[in-house]
Amino acid sequence: MRKLHKFLVLGLLATALTSLGVFQAYADDDEDEKQEYSEHKGDKGRGEHGEKGEAKNLGVKLTNETWKTECSACHMAYPPGLLPAASWQALMGDLPNHFGTDASLDDQVMKEILPFLTENAASERRQETNKDGKPMLRITETQWFKKEHDEISAATWKSDKVKSASNCLACHTTAEQGNFDEDNVKIPR
Repeated sequence: MRKLHKFLVLGLLATALTSLGVFQAYADDDEDEKQEYSEHKGDKGRGEHGEKGEAKNLGVKLTNETWKTECSACHMAYPPGLLPAASWQALMGDLPNHFGTDASLDDQVMKEILPFLTENAASERRQETNKDGKPMLRITETQWFKKEHDEISAATWKSDKVKSASNCLACHTTAEQGNFDEDNVKIPR
């Protein structure tokens, strides 16, 4: 009876959040992992997780077409919930040196994309720094990412169908919608 009540409450919450334009996914019972992976400033239900703490939905709002258009011109538009606000600010603050490419944007576009990223970012609790003490910029170098992908072999990452750990779409069939639920993973062979 208690589980049924929990699912009814979660279902009502999911419906309410969906009507507000925020995606919602059910979470498992591990409250510590739930806080670690989904705690956001003013948490609006973003960043819920599934098995082993995997993020199911990372706060992709359908309303920011500029972010989707600009970022997906070169790669998948990574969901804001994959990095904390400090990381997005650092990353967007150095777009002329965006991982070896000049990804500069005009001021008007920056004024639209940066707030979207920071308002929907992961919790600052998940903030990691590199060896120089600066915010982590590569999602694939975060402890969260490494933990979620520890069973993936080096050969899989290097395969012609995957090529890189940053190629989320190679395995996560619903990654473009911000949904990384394990039910939608198909690792290429």
